[in-house]
Amino acid sequence: MRQQSYRTEGTGKLFLVPTPIGNLEDMTFRAVNTLREVDLILAEDTRHTQKLLNHFEIETPQKSFHEHNTQERIPQVIEWLQEGKTIAQVSDAGTPSISDPGFELVQACVEVGIPVVPLPGANAGITALIASGLVPQPFYFYGFLPRKKKEKIEALEQLRTHSETVILYESPFRLKDTFSAIQTVYGEQQSVVLCRELTKTYEEFIRGTAAELVALVNEEELKGECCILIGTKNPDEVTTDLAGALEENTPDASLSIAEQVEWFMEHQNLTQKDAIKAVAKHLGLKKQEVYKEIHA
Repeated sequence: MRQQSYRTEGTGKLFLVPTPIGNLEDMTFRAVNTLREVDLILAEDTRHTQKLLNHFEIETPQKSFHEHNTQERIPQVIEWLQEGKTIAQVSDAGTPSISDPGFELVQACVEVGIPVVPLPGANAGITALIASGLVPQPFYFYGFLPRKKKEKIEALEQLRTHSETVILYESPFRLKDTFSAIQTVYGEQQSVVLCRELTKTYEEFIRGTAAELVALVNEEELKGECCILIGTKNPDEVTTDLAGALEENTPDASLSIAEQVEWFMEHQNLTQKDAIKAVAKHLGLKKQEVYKEIHA
């Protein structure tokens, strides 16, 4: 089914415009031209974005759009778009909606048939991944971990069930707590990479084990926005870990295969992919058999 047409008459468009994560030269020609041509720019922090606009001599007016005014702002934005205005949405750095505001606005536009036009551009997670030296695919993007220790540990325990390289974002002020938690959950020898100040003058990749990174962040005060990458695990090890964790908490045998997949997703907070693995292990089936069953 065709769900979006950029030729919708009488309706404006929402452009999602990535902005540099550090180096202003990473701004694309298309992004600059789009910000010049739209009627309005929605910015996470208008003061921060104004510096970017000044650098490229862009005079388009701004309105704030951040996590604290999302609900009150969205109806206004939808009204402007329905009147035919073109609007660009930007975050302070990187791609809108990825650990930044934007998702709710996209949803609202889709619901009323307003075209959403995504522009490619800077993204800290992918930038860090390709130079990390870790296996780049498959990968699992998580973003920011919870701040509270208990919730952080719980999130990492769920992430440990993944065999993919895991991408996290983190504040430099929480590096000690986060690497300590990674070491606790994954073990001292887990391969990790800390990427900081991406695309900037002091860009740095620090590669080592969880224990080595714990020692480093306890000795040095590191600054700048950070990405943390946790290396891949052996799939057999993941399967064993997952099976052990679920031994005492499994679905009723009377449930269908599809219902058991849903049970694991709900009760164990697993992705569908990992829930399929869990059901296959639980029932002694091949993953392909479970996949075919739920997609029949």
